[in-house]
Amino acid sequence: MKFAFMTFSTPELSLQDTLAAAARLGYDGIEPRVACGHGHGLEFDSTPAYRTEARRLAAESGVVFACIATSCQFADAGQAAVQREDARRAVDLAAALGAPCVRVFGGPIPAGVGRPEATETVVASLLAVADQAQAAGVSLCMETHDDWCDPHHVAAVMRAASHPAVAVNWDVMHPVRTGLATVDESFAALKPWIRHLHAHDGAHDDGLRLVPMGTGAIDHRRAIERLAEINYTGFLSGEWINWEAWETHLPRELAVLRQYRDAVTR
Repeated sequence: MKFAFMTFSTPELSLQDTLAAAARLGYDGIEPRVACGHGHGLEFDSTPAYRTEARRLAAESGVVFACIATSCQFADAGQAAVQREDARRAVDLAAALGAPCVRVFGGPIPAGVGRPEATETVVASLLAVADQAQAAGVSLCMETHDDWCDPHHVAAVMRAASHPAVAVNWDVMHPVRTGLATVDESFAALKPWIRHLHAHDGAHDDGLRLVPMGTGAIDHRRAIERLAEINYTGFLSGEWINWEAWETHLPRELAVLRQYRDAVTR
C-alpha cells in the first residue's frame, strides 16, 4: 500500500516543488489535478517536451505519478462527446507520465433521466475510451461520488462494462457521509475493481468539514484492514481541498495513514 496526495493540497507549487515536498515528507506519489490551474502545469495540452521533463523530474525525486485526476463525468448523454474526448486526452497524459490511473466521475444524473438509462450512458462512455486506456496501461477509475456515492450503483457500472481497463476509485468518505454504505459494505461491493483510493476524514456538523485523519466519522483504518485482505498494492491518495496549509496537514495525515497500514500489515 502506497500513499500520495492530490495537488489540491499544493495548488500554488510548481511541479518540481510539489515533487520535492512529497519526497521530503515521505509520500510515494502525487496526483496532479488537471483543468484547475494548479502550479504543476500538467494539462491536457501540455507539450511532449514538458511531459518528458515532468517524468524526468519525478524519476529524480523518487516520487511517481499515482493518478491523473480529471473532472470527466459521463451520465449526461448530451455532454458525452466532450467528456470522452477529455478522458482520451487524460489517458494520453497518464501514459506519458507513467501514471497507472485516470480518475473519472459518473456525474450528476440529468433531470428526467432514470438510473438505468444513466448507467447505460456511463458504461458506453467508459467503453468508448477503455481500449485506448488498456493499450496505454492505464485504468479508468470511476469514483464513488456525486450521484454514484452508493457503491452498489458503481458496481453495477463495473459489471455492465466488464472491461480490464475500467475500474473503481473508492473514495472512502462519500458512501459513508451520504449514509448509503458503511466502509465494510462499500468494500464488499467494490472489491473486484478497486485500483485507486481517495482518503480524507470529515465531521458531520454543518454539512461536512474536513478534520484530521482519525478524528472524524470516516474509518480509514477499517478500509486499510479490508484492503490488506486482498493484498492491495495501489495508492491511497489524500484529497484535501481548500483546507489547511499543506505544511500542516500533509505530514500529519501521512503519519496516521502509515500507522494504520503498519498496524495491519506487520
